[in-house]
Amino acid sequence: MNETRPPLPPYRAETAAQKVRLAEDAWNSRDPEKVALAYTPDSNWRNRAERVTGRKEIVGFLRRKWARELDYRLIKELWAFTDNRIAVRFAYEWHDDAGNWFRSYGNENWEFDDSGLMRLRIASINDLPISESHRLFHWPLGRRPDGHQGLTELSL
Repeated sequence: MNETRPPLPPYRAETAAQKVRLAEDAWNSRDPEKVALAYTPDSNWRNRAERVTGRKEIVGFLRRKWARELDYRLIKELWAFTDNRIAVRFAYEWHDDAGNWFRSYGNENWEFDDSGLMRLRIASINDLPISESHRLFHWPLGRRPDGHQGLTELSL
């Protein structure tokens, strides 16, 4: 089965930005099976201190993540790109089951195969406790509306 996930490498500014937004939209769906399809069957991740390999582990990882990171809302922004690699910075807001809010900041390095599937994802993430009154991401759960400010406009 020949899976493809456009836009395909080599990336240009426009297609790299498209790829970033498509990834943001998928993660904001909080659908682990849907998200996992953007990665190669043997994709390799480093997420914080955890290693994840393959779609089955990606699905399990995302299920655990979204079971503890409630009301998750994410914004990604293109940082740099070349050929088959993209670097992004991101922030997401969420709360735990005790109602404590956080804004998590991070950077990801992505590498894609020729079919546009991500084969390598390296993420570094830090969590900042915030009060509910300091939240900035207020759209309804799901895709960030097109008119909503990005990280640069929010001074993040």
